[in-house]
Amino acid sequence: MTREFSRSTDTCLILGQGAHRVLCLNGWFGHAGDWGPWTDSLDTKAFTYAFMDYRGYGRRRGSGGDYSMAEIAADALAAADELGWEDFSLIGHSMGGMAVQQVLAEAPERVRALVGVCPVPASGVPFDEAGWGLFSSAAQDAGARRAIIDLTTGNRLTGTWLDAMVQSSLAHSDREAFAAYLEAWARTSLAERIQGLDLPVLVIAGEHDPALGMDTCRATWLQHYPQATLQCMDNAGHYPMNETPVALASAIEAFLREH
Repeated sequence: MTREFSRSTDTCLILGQGAHRVLCLNGWFGHAGDWGPWTDSLDTKAFTYAFMDYRGYGRRRGSGGDYSMAEIAADALAAADELGWEDFSLIGHSMGGMAVQQVLAEAPERVRALVGVCPVPASGVPFDEAGWGLFSSAAQDAGARRAIIDLTTGNRLTGTWLDAMVQSSLAHSDREAFAAYLEAWARTSLAERIQGLDLPVLVIAGEHDPALGMDTCRATWLQHYPQATLQCMDNAGHYPMNETPVALASAIEAFLREH
């Protein structure tokens, strides 16, 4: 991340000093300190963004834990309490899309708006045998991590970028945590718990994301949240914060300003 954070807590990195507070939960390959060049385009006068590290990720490597969605949500709410945030909006990328919904299920009265970026739905993600074999091998196999990132961005980005993403993931996540979080986001179901919750929801799907693209989001997120807005991010796969950062920041903040 090129932009400097305003401050930090034990679990969060903070950017901005605006009145609208936003808690951001990253994807399986990410961590709090790296949301790509997207952060360079955020309005830090209108918004305050908090980026939380999961247990076993980023500055919390070696922390241990059960690495579940429930644990992430409990940590997120504790982080918001530590920051003095009574209410806040949520942004979740990929695995973080499942995690923000767990936060919503635990404390719906505190959530102003929900944004899912190429997000895992509340029902989890089904895998065929080959797909599960690839994803489950990624904890130990750097080549599998690279193949997954390449696949989910449409096999269209440079090897240099793919290699950098893999190295960042390896350097900022414990293998034990990485393996366990796959089970958590793929095989957890929160669908019953979030049914009927009425709040502003924006879902952003990458044009070139074959796994969590427009069709998948329409069949899951828009069924769970009929009031949601679904937007396609052109020229992006599963990582629009890296691929189309300015467009992503513009879309998210335009939505959040309305709420």
